[in-house]
Amino acid sequence: MKSGKQRRAEISAKRKKRAAKRQPKPQSAAPAPYRTIPVNEALLAPNNSYGAPDFVRRGYYIDLSFRCVDCGTQEIWTGTQQKWWYEVAKGFAYSAAIRCRSCRRKERERRDEARRLHLEGLAKKAAR
Repeated sequence: MKSGKQRRAEISAKRKKRAAKRQPKPQSAAPAPYRTIPVNEALLAPNNSYGAPDFVRRGYYIDLSFRCVDCGTQEIWTGTQQKWWYEVAKGFAYSAAIRCRSCRRKERERRDEARRLHLEGLAKKAAR
C-alpha cells in the first residue's frame, strides 16, 4: 500500500505528462526583425490576466514610438528600456511609456517636493 505522499507524487507526475502532451508543437517561427530583444517570461511580474501581452506572444521586444503627454515630443521606447521596465523593475505588463526622460525627471522632482512639504506639515502639526 502506498502512502498519501507517494500517491500525490504519482498523480502530479501524470498531470505533468498529460499537460506536456497537450502543449502545441512549436511551429517554425519567422525570424525576428533586426534589433529585437528576447523576452524572458520567467522574470515578468505576475499580472493575473487571462491573456498575455503582445510582447510575450511575439517573444521579443521591439522599439515603440510614443508622444510625451506633458511636452508633446515624439519619443521612442527602446526594446532595452522595455526589458528593464518589465523584467528588472517588475513593471505592470500592460503599461507603456507616456513621458520623455526630461518630463519624467521633472515629474519625479515635483512629487518629491510635494512629499517633502506634506511631511513638513505633518511634523509641524505633531509639534503643536
